[in-house]
Amino acid sequence: MKHRFRFFLAGAALGLAASPLHAQQADDNARWVSDELTTYVRSGPTDGYRIVGTLTAGEPVTLLETSGNYSRVENGDGNRVWILSNELQSSPSASYQLPRLEEQVAELEAELGGINETWENRVSAMTETLEVREQRIAELEARNRELDSEADRSRSTIRQLQARLDTQEEDLLMRYFMYGGGVAGAGLLVGLIIPHLPRKRRKRDRWF
Repeated sequence: MKHRFRFFLAGAALGLAASPLHAQQADDNARWVSDELTTYVRSGPTDGYRIVGTLTAGEPVTLLETSGNYSRVENGDGNRVWILSNELQSSPSASYQLPRLEEQVAELEAELGGINETWENRVSAMTETLEVREQRIAELEARNRELDSEADRSRSTIRQLQARLDTQEEDLLMRYFMYGGGVAGAGLLVGLIIPHLPRKRRKRDRWF
């Protein structure tokens, strides 16, 4: 997975490096020794000239002139030698591009690491906020259930008190009724008894 990721980053780096490479390719005199070999170079434009050294695969050179199958080039040290033209390529060699690509891959990895860290921080903050909200919701739901329970108990108490009040009202009415009936009965009894009580005769007053 890691190698595939690095390959992806290398591809991205190649894309980013495309513009500079096109600028280099626009220079008609820029050449690179083919990646497939380390070639001998001669002092003249034919096989009859003596070998005077070598050029390393991928080494950048400047094309000075062409004669037959050979091209005269100048390397980074200022040496001017002849090399077979088919051993040159007009695009930057892989060995020349590799350090730049590795640098760009490292930069992309660092940037990606920063993006990952930022994203993880955001996700962590969002997760923490969500947990706080969920905890608050749970507390509110628990409080709501508690209030519902208290309301149910209050309604039950009110019903009991109402029932007691109704019973007391009925008892009070019954007592008033019994008290009124007793008073009325006593009055009736007194009314029946009084007429039958013996009366005292009045003494007649005599005048002298």
